[in-house]
Amino acid sequence: MKRISLRCFLSLLVMLAPVAAAAQECDARYLKSPQFSAKDCTFQNPPNPDLKPHRSAWAIWSRMLLETKHGTVPVDPVPVRMLDRAALAALDEQSNHIIRLGHSSHLLKLRGKWWLIDPVFGLRTSPVSWAGPKRFHVPPVSLDDVPEIEGLILSHDHYDHLDVPTIEALKERVKRYYVPLGVGARLRDYGVAADRIEEFDWWQERQVGDVHLTAAPAQHFSGRTLTDRNKTLWAAWGIKSGNERIFYSGDSGYFPGFREIGKRLGAIDIALMENGAYDTYWPTVHMSPEETVQAFQDLGARTLYLVHNSTFDLAFHTWKDPLERVAALAQKKGINLATPEIGEVLTLGKPRENRRWWEGLR
Repeated sequence: MKRISLRCFLSLLVMLAPVAAAAQECDARYLKSPQFSAKDCTFQNPPNPDLKPHRSAWAIWSRMLLETKHGTVPVDPVPVRMLDRAALAALDEQSNHIIRLGHSSHLLKLRGKWWLIDPVFGLRTSPVSWAGPKRFHVPPVSLDDVPEIEGLILSHDHYDHLDVPTIEALKERVKRYYVPLGVGARLRDYGVAADRIEEFDWWQERQVGDVHLTAAPAQHFSGRTLTDRNKTLWAAWGIKSGNERIFYSGDSGYFPGFREIGKRLGAIDIALMENGAYDTYWPTVHMSPEETVQAFQDLGARTLYLVHNSTFDLAFHTWKDPLERVAALAQKKGINLATPEIGEVLTLGKPRENRRWWEGLR
């Protein structure tokens, strides 16, 4: 039954894919970007001499259809700390807070102003509501309780980071959107006013009140159908609020650029690092736990905060594998690790006791 459903889902993706268009000129706005190729009007990854071999799309989809998964979805409930409007309002307005919503989605209260990173409140990461990976837990904050948002940051346009129902539900409560090149067109298609969207190339910066934003490189890809691969850019983000710096990796394979990012952004207090949905079939676009730890060390950040896990079944590793392997490495290497529960509030500069909340769960 599971395979039939997946076949239907893949067939739907084919149907959703637009017919290939005739050759046309590239969008002139992107021609100045070092990441953009005028040859085929797509964005490119930074050079990486140590790039690992990537399996073909046919091999990956064949495996998705035919291989049986084990332990990729939790049997026991994932713990969730629910937060309502009163709890959100009570958070100190002079501090910087990070609230884990699940997967890579985070609600930030930065010195009294609210921000969102890659918000996904929908039930599935999919172009449709009836098929595709289904979330393991409810969001810890309901959509109705999300406050007025100063800025919404997107790392790229994949379904597990750019969720249409969420964008449509929140568009009247978000002042401005900060996105990589090309992603603005996606938002406009979903009803967001063009004058509220700012697009960034890598290393472009913007001061937004007390918050300083920097788009940084990543090694990934983009696209929402079978024919629009790499038509938009992907990015990591540096977020500075007051004297504290937050880094969000977005989705990325391991590449030498993490060292440069650490040097250019300055002392990073906490690094929200991708750790999940990795596989030997696609090693260039997601990091293994060992690579996540290495990337964190390259950055020179103070605290490693794990994201991109515990919410959706997107690969073949067990749902606990990312957490278990990084926790073991962090203990061995003396790394300050943050693995917050869903809905947990982490306040920068405040002591906290990290716990392995997944232990004992099936």
